[in-house]
Amino acid sequence: MEKLSIVLPCYNPQEGWEQRILTAYGSISEKLGFGPEIILVNDGSKFIPDLSLSALATAIPSFLFTSYKENKGKGYALRHGVAKATGEYIIFTDIDFPYDIESMEAVWNLLNSNYDIVAGVKDKTYYDGVPLFRIGISRILRKLIGVFFSMPITDTQCGLKGFNQKGKRIFLNTVIDRYLCDLEFIYKGYRARPALNICAQPAKLREDVFFRKMNWRILLTESINFVKIAFSKK
Repeated sequence: MEKLSIVLPCYNPQEGWEQRILTAYGSISEKLGFGPEIILVNDGSKFIPDLSLSALATAIPSFLFTSYKENKGKGYALRHGVAKATGEYIIFTDIDFPYDIESMEAVWNLLNSNYDIVAGVKDKTYYDGVPLFRIGISRILRKLIGVFFSMPITDTQCGLKGFNQKGKRIFLNTVIDRYLCDLEFIYKGYRARPALNICAQPAKLREDVFFRKMNWRILLTESINFVKIAFSKK
């Protein structure tokens, strides 16, 4: 069994995405003292060059690429990758590694300190370089989570989370296919019996992170998913 698996969902990635993975892999390996398993999940991208995959497979000893034709969403892609992970611990993040390596190292250290689930949360500098629309959506969602869900963590949508085998079983039991799989996961983690040891870890954005535009179709879908998760309490 690997010590750590890192799962990366991939949908029409920006140019240079493979170099970002290689750079992050090198930095993480240096920080942790070993090379983690990297699982890249192609969530129905139009085109993933074979040369890019070959470069990753050559540079990363434990590299797995898995793919399917139809875009299913972040939650589906992550479950697909997590199910294939061989690591004792699993961390997932976005393909561009938006959070700095120190944040990922902190998640790893907490997993090795008897936590079952470590949820990255946005640090105090997060909103400095984020588009105003995203800031508004993020703050509204946190308020809604505070109203409808009784749990200590309301910042569930930070794209950095880690868990052990107990957390893996919870994650594979989620059903939301899109972005609010994060909320569903954390909520199910707090509802688990016997209780899991869960904590939040501030995560810092890299300075050059690119944000995709959010559209109203996504917001509508996620509004419906929010209601589904809320009613799952019944």
